Amino acid sequence: MLLASVNLNKRLGAAGARSNLAAWLREHGVQAVLAQEPFKPADRTPPTLGGFTFAGGNGHLATWIREDFAPPPVSSLNTWVQRLELQWLVVLQVHLDAYANASRAAQLAELAAMAAAEDDRPLLVCGDFNLAPRPEDGQFGEETSTFTTDAERQALEQLMQTAGLIDTTAEPAPVFTFERIFSGKPSRFRCDLALLSDHLTATATITPDATVRSGPRLFTDHSALLIDLPVTGQPAEPDDVLFALSELTGQDSAAPVARDYQPHKTAMSRQAPSPASRAVTKHLTGPLSVRSVLDHGCGRGVDVAHYRSVGLDAEGFDPHDDFGWPRPARTGFDLVTSMFVLNVLPDPWQRIQALKDAASFARPGGHVVVVTRSPEEISKAAADGGWTTHHDGFWSSQSKGTFQRGIDPGEITALARRAGLTPAAGTPVLPLPGVCHAVLTKPRT
Repeated sequence: MLLASVNLNKRLGAAGARSNLAAWLREHGVQAVLAQEPFKPADRTPPTLGGFTFAGGNGHLATWIREDFAPPPVSSLNTWVQRLELQWLVVLQVHLDAYANASRAAQLAELAAMAAAEDDRPLLVCGDFNLAPRPEDGQFGEETSTFTTDAERQALEQLMQTAGLIDTTAEPAPVFTFERIFSGKPSRFRCDLALLSDHLTATATITPDATVRSGPRLFTDHSALLIDLPVTGQPAEPDDVLFALSELTGQDSAAPVARDYQPHKTAMSRQAPSPASRAVTKHLTGPLSVRSVLDHGCGRGVDVAHYRSVGLDAEGFDPHDDFGWPRPARTGFDLVTSMFVLNVLPDPWQRIQALKDAASFARPGGHVVVVTRSPEEISKAAADGGWTTHHDGFWSSQSKGTFQRGIDPGEITALARRAGLTPAAGTPVLPLPGVCHAVLTKPRT
């Protein structure tokens, strides 16, 4: 899904600016508009934006969604922050205080608390922060600007560290998103930001666009941020669509068709234990002094039988009732295995939740082994099978509702950190060609 985050400087009420914005949105194929200061007065009826549905907000912060998508849940947490739910992703759109340093620092501390309340759900924090994240991101004339205080930068850094966010447009040479003349000198800032969960940066693209603030087609004096995210939007109900966007653009609609996920249908019917489970018993259970194992997402339980056959105290769990492996009453396992589970879950939030659940069964100091299909294997299968893109992966069968994504060890580790797991030091590498894995540790405290 392509989002545009932009401070419109209260210009959307003007027909010319509104027309230029609409043309720019069509040109780039934007699917959601996150606007700071879109119109005045703040409580007026939101202006109509051709091809888009107003999803919520006011003249401080507002959101529009392309008409062939269902409007996302939108709530105002405060006058300066708006919360959206885009499927599995939470977006906090902000417009921090433009005048008071102490107020901005306090707002950033509030944002850190809001992010913590999301319980590690994937997060985007975007909008006009009205500050320079680094000294070089603010200039007044030829000098470094003193507008932003150290306290604000420390609060911003604390927000990013505690929430695991990356400042996605922090290039070595700053790309200024705001320029005005004050007291005869140019004032330039990189103040329009997109902070994104660290495990999403490999699958997202964020591009500042300064064309919106220059030339005959300008509609604001801030650069826009084009934020391309691995989110497939929810299609609108037929009654929600008055006319198709294709009638405006002459292009086919990109809105998806709603599907039900059925990850259990990817489970293989094995007669013999998986190579991954055999590698675990051959290379890991001895060196790690493992006596008890839980196979988390065990499917039909063939690997559980293998663990038991080599003398381990093994149990299985699978949330699909028909497999017959209910949730165990006990915890405290030496080892929890998660074999080819993450790659069939359709979004990062479900993967984090699955890892948290798996980790809850391991004892402090115990281990979790995660095995996934590789990005190379999935990319080839998708090309050969003509699979349809969905979120950050593919529908492997739309009729069955099955999903696949290749996940490399780096991504496994990034997701696992959200579940309170860390890479295990000094453990053997499992000889599993063609697939990816990570051996993780549950901290003792």
